Amino acid sequence: MIAPPRSAYLHIPFCHKRCFYCDFSIIPLGDSAQAPGSPGITSIASYLDLLHREISIAPKGPALSTIYLGGGTPSLLKKNEVGDLLKNLQRKFGFQDGAEISMEVDPATFFENDLKGYIEIGINRFSLGGQSFDDSTLASIGRKHNRSQLIEACNWVNNLFKKGMLRSWSLDLIQNLPGLNLSQWLKELEQAVQTEAPHLSIYDLTIEPDTVFGRRHKKGKLNIPIESEAQKIDLETNRFLISKGFSRYEISSYSLPGHASRHNRVYWSGSGWWGFGMGATSAPWGERFSRPRTIAGYKKWIDEQKSQLLEKTLSNKKSKPMPLDELLMIGLRRREGIHFEELAKNVGWTQKECDKNLELLEKFWLNSLNEGTLLRNNGRYFLSNPKGMQISNQVLIQMFLWWDSLDLD
Repeated sequence: MIAPPRSAYLHIPFCHKRCFYCDFSIIPLGDSAQAPGSPGITSIASYLDLLHREISIAPKGPALSTIYLGGGTPSLLKKNEVGDLLKNLQRKFGFQDGAEISMEVDPATFFENDLKGYIEIGINRFSLGGQSFDDSTLASIGRKHNRSQLIEACNWVNNLFKKGMLRSWSLDLIQNLPGLNLSQWLKELEQAVQTEAPHLSIYDLTIEPDTVFGRRHKKGKLNIPIESEAQKIDLETNRFLISKGFSRYEISSYSLPGHASRHNRVYWSGSGWWGFGMGATSAPWGERFSRPRTIAGYKKWIDEQKSQLLEKTLSNKKSKPMPLDELLMIGLRRREGIHFEELAKNVGWTQKECDKNLELLEKFWLNSLNEGTLLRNNGRYFLSNPKGMQISNQVLIQMFLWWDSLDLD
């Protein structure tokens, strides 16, 4: 059985504008996002009312050990708005001593005093959405900030960290962006390390169909690195960051010792979490549920949930455990991989079923095991670094083919 959820994610969907690669559930507000009396301010207030309502009608649970405010752009919220959300969560669940409380911040939306205000109301970890240090690249992907703003924001966050006011902080970058080559990317990494961020999230560009990039890609107008170049970039990312003392604890996550994101590890370990907000996904007891991606749909769902308690995944008595194939998929993202037998038995498989089906899975994984992209040690399977993590999709495709071949009825 899955342990009771001790983590919560709050989705803050507001942004100045939608980036060209983004297909998240967001609400672009334009440049009036923070102007007093603007429609943007009214939209934020209305949404926060819905978010507070959802938290208030959620089932009870144990004290939280990690909280994450993501988006969107949570740093469009004022200090007191963030503080009220944390107070509501604390009233509902309580916070464990030493809880990790993270918040995403965007370089174009805050000053140093804003960060100090967030720290005053409980935030102890920031995740800074940089994406790139190159002005032309930032403009080409639809970001609002520029290089100088990003460097200034990094300096503000790092100064607070050095003063002991933060436990940690993270910087996000995207590799394999349009027009990017290996030498340019290495300059990005060098700048990232110079910021002294103790955690780096290095995401591969994903082309989603209903985005600006998706439409350009369909027309053949998106100059992204070819697969061989992308693999070289990933290889050099891994080599360079390891040489600087970072450890790759998950496919997209690098940290200095002691700075891995506890909240991120919840997702990849298959542990449960609460999710609140428009479009947010939750899996408190295993089975996943995603809320409506529009304000109207989200409001309707809250109204129905409050009166009828329709959503079964929020109840420990009615929810189903996370399927084994999903547990394997997310677990293989981690450095330590998965212990097949432990996961299978936790979802109800007998020893006989474990032995029979694992033998079949290893046949699907034979090439990966022989090539060394997938490693096996005392019942645990994990991707090699960097080669296995580079081509993780190949290992996962074979796993899904195995899963589809099983007769689980």
